[in-house]
Amino acid sequence: MEDRSASRYFLVKKKAVPEVLLKVVEAKRLLESERAITVQEATEKVGISRSSFYKYKDDIFPFYDNAKGKTITLVVQMDDEQGLLSDLLHVVAVYKANILTIHQSIPVNGVATLTLSVEVRENTGNVSSMVEELEELGGIHYVKILARE
Repeated sequence: MEDRSASRYFLVKKKAVPEVLLKVVEAKRLLESERAITVQEATEKVGISRSSFYKYKDDIFPFYDNAKGKTITLVVQMDDEQGLLSDLLHVVAVYKANILTIHQSIPVNGVATLTLSVEVRENTGNVSSMVEELEELGGIHYVKILARE
């Protein structure tokens, strides 16, 4: 029998999300930003049916919408290069995420694994954008969101 508690929520990259769900998120954004718009108008603008909107509206949320006040734990695989950790921490600082814990493994074959827990505060920038910027740093192999509490 499947352990249902272990599969209730998933963190999925945007490229893996079906188009209809992305359109539901966009319709929700329109409804929140344009006061005089109806559900019918919002769904027509994004190109989905009202039934699709109502079917999924309570099941998908942009990651940054409900991350405030949470702890995000990232796992980063990176080259053992002087200054790279500093560059990574600078990106986190620019986004105003509060670093709670940081642990870097001893590099093996020139590659280290970093575990970084940050608190997302009210003034913290978009966490998805922060992760994308970290991934774009030279010497970063990957950034994965391990947990959100």
